[in-house]
Amino acid sequence: MRLSLTTWNINSVRLRIDLVAKFLKSARPDVLCLQETKCIDDAFPLKRFRRLGYEHVALNGQKGYHGVAIVSKIPFESTDIRTFCDKVDSRHISVSFGEKANIAKPLVLHNFYVPAGGDIPDPALNEKFDHKLRFLDEMKACEPLHPRGEDRHVLVGDLNVAPHENDVWSHKQLLKVVSHTPIETEKLKAALEAGEWVDVARDRIPMSEKVYTWWSYRSADWTVGDRGRRLDHIWVSRALKDAVSDFKILRDARSWERPSDHVPVTVTLEV
Repeated sequence: MRLSLTTWNINSVRLRIDLVAKFLKSARPDVLCLQETKCIDDAFPLKRFRRLGYEHVALNGQKGYHGVAIVSKIPFESTDIRTFCDKVDSRHISVSFGEKANIAKPLVLHNFYVPAGGDIPDPALNEKFDHKLRFLDEMKACEPLHPRGEDRHVLVGDLNVAPHENDVWSHKQLLKVVSHTPIETEKLKAALEAGEWVDVARDRIPMSEKVYTWWSYRSADWTVGDRGRRLDHIWVSRALKDAVSDFKILRDARSWERPSDHVPVTVTLEV
């Protein structure tokens, strides 16, 4: 069975539901993971998604901030929500797929929205940055994020860290900018290594190539200088490494009318 999964920080699902619909009608992924939905669960546009064929929905939302969701054409076996740093701030949701979806071996999908961390890269001076570092540490220590052996797990989301030199437009200029500081990149890599995850983008695209998924709103024209960062990630467990058959970043979505500053990232798995 072929399974396609997309992750997208939508920066308000209600504001950009028409863009989401445009993407879903064109790309037709089996599963869409959204971050920064910015709405309570009761306000989520369920009817619109169901009309688009996405009848199965798992939500972890809050008013005005954060929020994650998984919408799917295929049914879940179960859903789960975890909190990090003792904050109930809607940054994680997971689902499992199995017999209901005609998937013989169970597959677990985690959707994350890691804290952005503010503007000052000093945990002593910036509470938001301290929160981000602690969140990454808890991801590293979280036992359910340590798939082993034949465990078939996928972790996606806006992880808000560009871990490698060519995941940003200028490594030297961004070393002291939140999302690419050495302490953040080290902690994200430590979480990846603790879970024995495979970073799909960098498994398929050489480290020498620039790869971005986010371009700031602060630039009047995002294409000038192509000053991007790779903040959106798809990781798979070792058991799924060879199941990856395709990987795409839809750069063109950054030029859509009233776009998110992030673009959709999609993986296709042979499960």
